[in-house]
Order: sequence, then structure tokens, then C-alpha cells
Amino acid sequence: MILKFLKDARSKIAFGHDVAMAAISLPLSLYLRLGENIALYDPILLAQSTALFTVVAAGAFWSMRLYGGVWRYASLNDLYAITRAVTLAILVFLPLLFLITRLEAMPRSTLVINWFVLIGMLGGPRFVYRLFKDRRAERSIARESTPRVPVLLVGAGDAAELFIRATNRNAVSAYHAVGLVDEKGSRIGRNIHGVHVLGDLASIPFIVERLGRQGQRPQRLILTKENIDGAVVRSLLECAESLGITLARLPRLTDFRNNVDDVHNIRPIAIEDLLGRPQTMLDRASMKMLVHGKRVLVTGAGGTIGSELARQIAKFNPAHIILVDNSEYLLYEIDLELRETHPDVECRAVLADVRDRVHVNQLFAANRPELVFHAAALKHVPVVESFPDEGVLTNAVGTRIVADACCANDVQTMVQISTDKAVNPSSLMGATKRIAETYCQALDITERDRPAGTRFVTVRFGNVLGSTGSVVPLFQRQLANGGPLTVTHPDMKRFFMTVHEAVELVLEASVLGSREHGGEGKIYVLDMGEPVRILDLARQMILLAGLEPDRDIRIEFSGPRAGEKLYEEVLHDSEPPQETEYGGILLAAPRVADGALLARGLDELETLARAGKVEETVALIRRLVPEYQPPEQNTSREAANS
Repeated sequence: MILKFLKDARSKIAFGHDVAMAAISLPLSLYLRLGENIALYDPILLAQSTALFTVVAAGAFWSMRLYGGVWRYASLNDLYAITRAVTLAILVFLPLLFLITRLEAMPRSTLVINWFVLIGMLGGPRFVYRLFKDRRAERSIARESTPRVPVLLVGAGDAAELFIRATNRNAVSAYHAVGLVDEKGSRIGRNIHGVHVLGDLASIPFIVERLGRQGQRPQRLILTKENIDGAVVRSLLECAESLGITLARLPRLTDFRNNVDDVHNIRPIAIEDLLGRPQTMLDRASMKMLVHGKRVLVTGAGGTIGSELARQIAKFNPAHIILVDNSEYLLYEIDLELRETHPDVECRAVLADVRDRVHVNQLFAANRPELVFHAAALKHVPVVESFPDEGVLTNAVGTRIVADACCANDVQTMVQISTDKAVNPSSLMGATKRIAETYCQALDITERDRPAGTRFVTVRFGNVLGSTGSVVPLFQRQLANGGPLTVTHPDMKRFFMTVHEAVELVLEASVLGSREHGGEGKIYVLDMGEPVRILDLARQMILLAGLEPDRDIRIEFSGPRAGEKLYEEVLHDSEPPQETEYGGILLAAPRVADGALLARGLDELETLARAGKVEETVALIRRLVPEYQPPEQNTSREAANS
């Protein structure tokens, strides 16, 4: 123990400080007792008494390991340890002083005064140091550019205090508390470490609304108490869903991991925490009216968007769901899941490619769907850059085949899933999706003249957090491998939504688009808030994994890939947006091409793509999408393997 003490510089400094305070405390206490009369006191006796008390105090402090406390975390426990050590020192010093002076030369009250003085001199610097470190951490947090997830805590007790104290102290914490909710309502108006108790459980919607007006709308509701009744938890879950936020529970202090030495045992990341904003509240009653009792067909049903569409549609009790995908395994997975979770819903899985005109027409004629969601697409930008013909056949020609089948079979509504990359596209993927948008827009206008014409609803949104091929799964894989996380450019920004939110808004936009009045040829654009910097996303994912950016996990810049641009847009300059009755959904004015001219262009484009004439295909895309501005670098099929 002595060797360890001698090697620990901080322990030696702490011990020296405490001994010095003991040496000062006795003369100071005598001065407080005698005042100016201390000049009449025997200086030799004072020096002897001070030396004796210093030695006794040093022994007491050493025996009770007072030097072992970490000043950064000074607390009531440290104050209790100081009190015991000072009491021991005075109790030992008192009989020794009695043997020397019979306590005749020193006023007896001096030792009582010294007890208070020395406790203050030992505890004061510790708590001042802690206050200094806490304030510095708060200033560091204020300077930290990485966004922190705002949370509302349910419970104003010890666990909430620990959470707030930890997040306030830690400059790399992923969360920050913006308010407290007291389940009993007895602490409303009070605060814990500056975080105010804003109301009780019943007032959570009003609290969230008020915080939203202040620019601090919480993204997550966190239960800080373990013994909350199950009925209350279910009520809170319903409340959180209606407000577009998630519900979570603080882990118990007794919940330990088994392999604590495994540095790659990363905490699971809640995708919602990466969004940077609360999710949108929805009109589920109207969505149920849209789907209930209908025959619904979903293309790309095995993909991220398609599978979530299938899940949410199944909740609204359709008459029939037809799942279409060209991936056998993904189709099997979603079909099995729906049969297990919704056994009462009639479900049929069809292995088919939307590029196969004959098969698609047979499929529609046999199943006669009333509502079609077209989510099948090639969406990975660098891959489509390397294989433009494949992107054309799936994204543009495939959409046309499905749309024509809808018209031929009197489908009530077709919903085309589009992307923000179709706005001023710099990639072939975006350009092919813009062609698909334009074709559906043109059909929507011409079909209005038919008595049983199909309504075409195009819904455009940005990147989906956690979708296949997106940046989040890449970062998760890199985190699990210990890093580094690769970011293409420090200024790269993207719009993001969770897949759950995106699909719910697609359904809600479908409600608007399927109505008879207004919106002909227009595009519904999902409001995704402000774009998120990919570098901030990477840093936040590291924090949410319980690690520290640039210390535990490095971030490297790899350079923009083929077809990528730094900033995406959701609206073209010629698409002035209009608000709709639903928050979170905008209506973009149409930029509609001549339907017959576009059909001839698509005929030629299909012929070139099926013949594998890549250069001619790309040249025709440029003519069909005038705003398409490809990057300077040339693309090739070999790039897909780089």
C-alpha cells in the first residue's frame, strides 16, 4: 500500500494538503477563540501543540485512507469520512495534550472550534474542485458540436438524479434531459440539477408541446423508476406513440454484462435516437379506412420499405395482401413473419420481377388488386452508376410496367415510392427515379378522364435510417469491428427518417392522394426536418454505443463516391410546395411531361437497356431528364468491385 501511495502523485498531493490544513487549523481555531489576545499566548507551547496535532492528524488521515478519495466525485460519503477522521484526530490529540499541559494553557473550547474548522478546511477544497470540474464539463458540452438526444424523464427520484448528474458531467454523453415528470405530482415546480419538474403523467402531451415551442421537443420518454405499474407503462407507451416519440427504461444498476472485458460488446443503438427530431404524429383512423377490406399488392415486399409497408398494412385488416419480390429469401422472410403475426390476414407471396411485363400483367389479372404500393427499386447509388442499364430496367421500365398494369386492371390507387435523389439528380439512380416520377405524374392526369381511372400517388422522401445499403448499417458494422467509421466528406448532409415513420407517412399521403379532389399529377413530399450532417451522425452513433469519438473509435474521410453530391434536395425550384391537412406532408406542384412523348422515350430507353448499350442509355437519360448533372468522374462496371 505504501509503494502504491508513493507512486500515486495525486494521493501524495491530497495527503500533503490534508496535513497542511491540520497544521493551520489549530492556530486558526485558537485565534478564533482568543482574538487579538492570541499575542499573549506562549508561542513555544503553540508550536509544540500544533506539531503534535499535525502528527496525530497525519496518522488519523493515513489510517482512514482519507487520501484515497477522488476529489472529482466528492460527495456526502467523503464528508462523512472527513468527519470521522477529524473526530479521531481530536480524540487522540486530547489525552496527549492533557498529559503535556493538563489542558491548563489552552482553552478547552478551542478543540471544539477546531473540529468545525478542520472539517471545513478539508471538505471545502474538495467540493470547490468538484464544482469547478462540473462547470468545465458543462462548458465543454455547450461547445460540443455533436447533437445530443433530448429526453423527458418520468420519475423525479434518485435514478433521475443519477442520470442528470452523469449526463451533465460527461462531455460525450449522447443524451440530455430537458424536463422531468413526477408520477405523483408532489414535486412539480422543483428541479434536480437545474432540470425542472414540469408536471405529472397526465400532462405529458402538454409538456411535450411546450418544450417543442421552446425548441427542445424530446425524442424519447425515459422511465427512471423500476416499480412503475404495468398499466401505467402501457398508458405511457400509447401516449409516446401518439406524440411520435419512443419509450425506454433506464437499466437497473444490477444489470451487469457477463463479458466485461470484451471491448467490442457495443451497446445496441436505437435508430430513433439518430433522427435528430421527434417523429410525426399520424391519423391512423384514415389510414385504416384506406386499407381495411382492400386487396393490396406490394412490390419489393422483401426490402426495407416494402416489408414495413406489409407489416403496417396487415395491422389494418386488408382483405388480401399480395407480396411481390424477386429475392426468394427476402420474400420467404416477410411471408413467414406475416403468417405468424397476422394469421387471420390472407397473404400470398409471389416470386416475380417487375421488369417482366408478361408475368406482371398475369399477376394483376389473376389477383385484381385495388391498392398497389410500388417499392421495388435499385437504390444503391454507386451500384447503379456502374450498371445504368440495370437501374433503368428496374427503376424506370419496371415502374412503367407496374403502372400500365394498374391502368389495365382498374386498380383504384397506385402509390409510387420515390426519393429526394430524383430532385436535380447527380446520379443515375436519381435520374431513373425521376423518369418514374414523371411517368406516374403524366398517367395520373390522363387517368382522371376515365370513369374508373387509376389514381397515381407519388411520395418522395429521403434516406431511411437502418435500411439495407444505407450508412447506418455500415457504421454499425464498423463499430462492431472497432472502427474506424468512414465518412465520405465532412460536409456531407442527408435528410433522414426512420422506416416506421416513412411508411406511416406514405400511408397517410396515400389517403390524401386517393381522394377525388385536387392533387392531380402532384408529388407528396414528406417533411424530414433539417438535413443531418453525416459526420454528426457518425459521432452520435459512437456516443450511443457508449464510446468516445476520436479516442475509442476513429472517423476517417474516404471521399465522395460516384454519383454522390454533398447536399440533397426534396423540392425542385419549379415545385413550389403547398401545405396539406396533415403535418409532415407537403404537396409539390407538378412538372409534367407530355405522356405520349415520354412513352416513346421509355420505349427507346427499354430497348437500349435490354440490349446492354450503356453509353446510348445514359445519353438518352440525359435527354429525358434535362436537370440531370452527372459528376465529372466517369463511371464503369469495374467501379462496382472497387
